Amino acid sequence: MLQVGIVGLPNVGKSTLFKTLTKKQVACENFPFCTIEPNVGVVEVPDHRLAILAKLSVSAKIIPTAIEFVDIAGLVKGAHKGEGLGNKFLANIREVDMIVHVVRAFEDTNVHHVDGGVDPTRDVETIEIELAMADIDTVSRRLDFVEGHLRAGRTRALELEQSALKKIMAQLEQGKMAMTASLTDDEKETIRSMQLLSRKPILYVMNIGEDQVGEVLEHPLGPDRLTLALCVKLESEIVEMPAEEQEIFLKGMGLQESGLNAMITKCYRLLNLVTFLTTGPTETRAWTVRCGAKAPEAAGAIHTDFTKHFIRAEVIYWEELVKYGSEVAAKEAGKIRIEGKEYVVQDGDVCHFRVDV
Repeated sequence: MLQVGIVGLPNVGKSTLFKTLTKKQVACENFPFCTIEPNVGVVEVPDHRLAILAKLSVSAKIIPTAIEFVDIAGLVKGAHKGEGLGNKFLANIREVDMIVHVVRAFEDTNVHHVDGGVDPTRDVETIEIELAMADIDTVSRRLDFVEGHLRAGRTRALELEQSALKKIMAQLEQGKMAMTASLTDDEKETIRSMQLLSRKPILYVMNIGEDQVGEVLEHPLGPDRLTLALCVKLESEIVEMPAEEQEIFLKGMGLQESGLNAMITKCYRLLNLVTFLTTGPTETRAWTVRCGAKAPEAAGAIHTDFTKHFIRAEVIYWEELVKYGSEVAAKEAGKIRIEGKEYVVQDGDVCHFRVDV
């Protein structure tokens, strides 16, 4: 299961967001470093298609897909030098697949800000500098290693890695994130295992006050940063409401879904994931694969043996299945396709795999 790390300065709302996401009780006291060991929680990915298909198939249960969120303690200026237990926290970030960077935009005199006042742009730059500085050390050491081996004998793999590392170092030394380096696909592959902090996908969550809800915040952190405005305090209240009250409350605010659900969905997309579906009387279920996965790999998500013994996939887009009302009717209309090993599974595909058992 892929992991999303929640990071930011102390007292910006990270642990409250995590508790709201997972409904797990974690320490949210108003002081820095209240989170030392990272808390981990499994969060369902919202998917309205499941209930529709379950009704169609009269399924006994619904099983959504999920991702893990990790609540990582607050970073401070100098974390890459070990300030505020920084080395430990940076190591926690290295282990996750993407980052949700919570940025404080709300004013509250009762909640201390480590830098004395609310300034989202400054706070973002503080964290980004720490990630980049930690990466400079990692890249520098690896570049020395690669260039040492190149002197002993040149190989295409080493040359590609050297090229990638030099491009990344050039960006880092300008104070930019490693993700801004333009790499070829082959170069990307050579540095994938390094888990560079500033090359991970990032969703910036602007934690706004209740008085700011509904305001249009167009690119508040610049056009190059994917940002979602979210009132964590309000979301924590919504999640405690019964489901029917949540729906009424959101409609009253003119919203189709909660900000929390929008955030989870954005994380899922940033992780480069797609969902295929299976449905029947026993269950309707969502399955996760990487974007670009072929049919045998998707079959392997259900059972690892299915990849090796894959024969074919019977596929129909979920809306087509709903339109025709049943698999039988869809087959009679010629809407269920037979796909082979090279088929790339699409988000929303309803699949039935045939395997040699």
